[in-house]
Order: sequence, then C-alpha cells, then structure tokens
Amino acid sequence: MVGGADLGYKSKAWRVVAPAGTFQLQTFGGVNMSEQPTIANATVVITGASSGFGRGTAVELARQGANVVLAARRADVLDALAADIGAAGGTAIVVPTDVSDASAVTKLAAVAVEKFGGIDVWINNVGVGALGQFWDIPLEDHARLVDVNLKGLIYGSHVAVRQFLTQENGTLINIGSVDSEVPMAYQSSYAATKAAVLSLSRSLTEELRLAGHEEIKVGTILPWAVDTPWWTHTANYSGHAPRMAAMDDPAIVVDAIVAACTDPKEKQPVGVKAHGANLSHQLFPGLTERLSANTAGSEIDKATPVPGSAGSIYEPMAEGTTVDGGIRARMKKEDGARRG
Repeated sequence: MVGGADLGYKSKAWRVVAPAGTFQLQTFGGVNMSEQPTIANATVVITGASSGFGRGTAVELARQGANVVLAARRADVLDALAADIGAAGGTAIVVPTDVSDASAVTKLAAVAVEKFGGIDVWINNVGVGALGQFWDIPLEDHARLVDVNLKGLIYGSHVAVRQFLTQENGTLINIGSVDSEVPMAYQSSYAATKAAVLSLSRSLTEELRLAGHEEIKVGTILPWAVDTPWWTHTANYSGHAPRMAAMDDPAIVVDAIVAACTDPKEKQPVGVKAHGANLSHQLFPGLTERLSANTAGSEIDKATPVPGSAGSIYEPMAEGTTVDGGIRARMKKEDGARRG
C-alpha cells in the first residue's frame, strides 16, 4: 500500500520512517527507546523496477516516503507504476534504461542527481536467465547474460559509488542469488554471473574500507528461487516450462531489500531455504551441488513441454508486470495433472 492504494505488493513488516542518513528518535510514553536510520525522503534508484523484486521494492519504499527512481526497459510499464505511486501520495520518476548500455546507466544516475540532488541508495536488481543444458543454450544468450547480469551491475555499481564518493555516503545493494553460493545445473551462465555479483560486492567493500570510505556500504541479497515474472522472462531451452521446487514468496525478498537500504549486510541469504543451502554448501559442497542438480533436473521433468525461446533477454515482452509471477499456481496445476 502507498497511501490508500493497493499497488500489488503488501509488506510483511512494519517500519517507522524518517529522512535517510539521519536518525529519528523513537519514544514510548515520553521515554527515548532507540535511534534507527530510516528511508523517508531518501532517493533510491531501482533497476529492473517494472516487475518482481524491483516493482515490489519501489512500491514499499514509496509507501515509506522515499523518492524512487524507476529504471527498466519497459517505459510504458514504469509510467503506469509511477502514476499509481503518485496518485497514492508517493514520489516516483521514470528513466527508461537498458543496464547493458553503459551510457544509459550513466544517464540514469545523472537524472536522479539532477532531480533530487543526490542518490542515497542504488539497487542493482536487474537479472536475466537462460535455462537448459549449457551446450543447448546459444552462445549469444550466454554472452547476453554476462552483458546484463555482470557488466550491467558493474556499470551501476561504478556510477553509484562515484556519486557516493562525492557525497561521502551512500548504500549500494546488489541482488545476487542462492546461485551466488551454490552453482546450479541448467542455470550455468546465470549461476556464474551471480557468483561474480557476490565476489564484486565483497571486493568493493574491502576497497572502500582500505580507502577510508566506510560510510559507503555495500550489501548483497541472496534469495532462493522465488515466484516472480523472472521465470516468464527467462530464455528457456530446457524443453519444459520453467519451475523450481519450494519457491519462496517475493514478499520476503522485497522486505529484505527494503531493510538493507538502511542496514546492508555483506552477504544476506533470504529465507530458511537460502540460509540452509548456504550453510550446507559451506559444510558439504559436493553433496549440496549434487542434490541441487538432481532437484533442478527433477523439476524440469515435471513441467509442461514448451518450445525453446530467448524470452525477454534481448527485447522486453508485454507479459509479467506484477510482483508475483504466478509460477506456483501453474506448478500446482502441473502436479495435479501428473497425479491424475
């Protein structure tokens, strides 16, 4: 909810709001209880804001009083989202952006600074996928994943950190995956790029520390498989509709991203399954990778047969503009039909 309007996302958490980078004094019965940083009046750039985590995060941050800068390729979808946020009392501007274009990402930062005077939080949320056996996925699709998931994240991180250095503060949030820790069969290039996301974030944290810029924070979010339109948009050469076991609800990831805006963690698995996979891989890496691969293979066999497709990795598609992807509902039907 932003104001009184339902924009398709409901947070599972309650928070108190105040200007970002400041502390609001919390009181109870006139007694000071705590001082906590909050997000109201902060300027937050969100890439991949047209659906999934990006859309949910934009709605929740706007509800809490942040100025949100919406970036994605689908300008019409962003315009509609910004209008809804504005009608509900929030503040949002639209900057159509393909993050694989370095000049477009530079423009995104410039527009945010020109409009709001600075950037408090930058969220690198864009991530595209390609499912199937490594050798069945076209080489150009593998390259496109690197262009978007890694190079696009590098572009965003670079412009954000340079702005933060000018301001002497700021928070960068990179969206990784459980695949950042546990390599996943049938998602080879995606897993490789997400491992790179975590590595880049960690290296950047240490460089900032060594340079004496510890007021600039970097956090990395690691979700489990989540029911968002990512599965609709992914390139798919597996021969079956994309799915994964025990998908999480996107709300828990959105809440983790919002919380990281004021309390970023270097490595933040989200949810019980992501925490479990992370710990299991640290203790039993070979076994964890084998079990994960077996699970992925089993899920492919359960799904409806579909022809191969590049999805939306090159050009955006009209489908999939919500936070929830509807994948769990489709999986339930597939499982029911198989049992029947």
